[in-house]
Amino acid sequence: MSNFGFESTADEVLEGKDLSGRTAFVTGGYSGLGMETARALAAKGAHVILSGRDTTKLAAAADEIAETTGAKVDTLVCDLASLDSVRAAAKEANERFENIDLLINNAGVMACPLGRTADDFEMQFGTNHLGHFLLTNLLMPLVEKGSEPRIVNLSSRGHHIDQMHFDDPNYESRDYDKWQAYGQSKTANILFAVGLEKRLADKGIHAYALHPGGIMTNLGRHMTEEDRQWMMERMRKVAEESGQQSQGFKSIPQGAATTCWVATTDELAGKGGVYCEDCHVAERDDEDPMGGVRGYAIDEGNAEKLWALSEELVGETFAY
Repeated sequence: MSNFGFESTADEVLEGKDLSGRTAFVTGGYSGLGMETARALAAKGAHVILSGRDTTKLAAAADEIAETTGAKVDTLVCDLASLDSVRAAAKEANERFENIDLLINNAGVMACPLGRTADDFEMQFGTNHLGHFLLTNLLMPLVEKGSEPRIVNLSSRGHHIDQMHFDDPNYESRDYDKWQAYGQSKTANILFAVGLEKRLADKGIHAYALHPGGIMTNLGRHMTEEDRQWMMERMRKVAEESGQQSQGFKSIPQGAATTCWVATTDELAGKGGVYCEDCHVAERDDEDPMGGVRGYAIDEGNAEKLWALSEELVGETFAY
């Protein structure tokens, strides 16, 4: 589908683009992939809104991006692990900003020890999915005012590890496994895009999910050296068993490329509800350990079950 791939960078996929007049809202925008995504979009003229929980880091990132790109950069404090914080941030956003053209749900946690959010959800499911579920729906008045708006959920090939456990998403009765919990949350990110697409496509709003690649960022701040060795060994074994060669880790500019491609490419105009990797739409594949999207992650029935469960857990319903 595209001329870009594993090694492409964010700047390369945005070459020739003019994003003047467009507003991009990026969660987790002050470090790693989020900051690189915001910088690359700002460099093409986009007005960028950085969202995150640390006021000091937000201000520093905004200053750096504005200084290097000359773009308008705003910040919004939001802790996705607290529904009260999400609601306060969304209220502030709706009062301060006119519209959102690109909503990039980038923030996340990975492979952390068992922890609970402020609302007692398992930390990875609560932060990676439920926080974004509520924030996205509460920001919808701004998205609806956007021009050809897109919602971009950062998922991961980690969704291969596990599917949704609708009977116990928060590990209340089953033994906790940090990698399975991460996999479940990343499956939820894809199913959320499917649910959004079903509800919003008729309004001209399209939603996507993607795998940015394996990148060493502070997303892995909870990982021990043992975890990193396990991850490297898993990548090696997966490649060996598939008879393919592992391409290894991406740089941060390479990791932000698929996000920027999904957010801006004409090739995805009007085609939401898909999962992308290496700057192309991935095929459904329930076997290939090196790529593809699992069927359970794009199943419309699962997407509807997740939407209903998410509404129940956040205590609000959203109809479009």
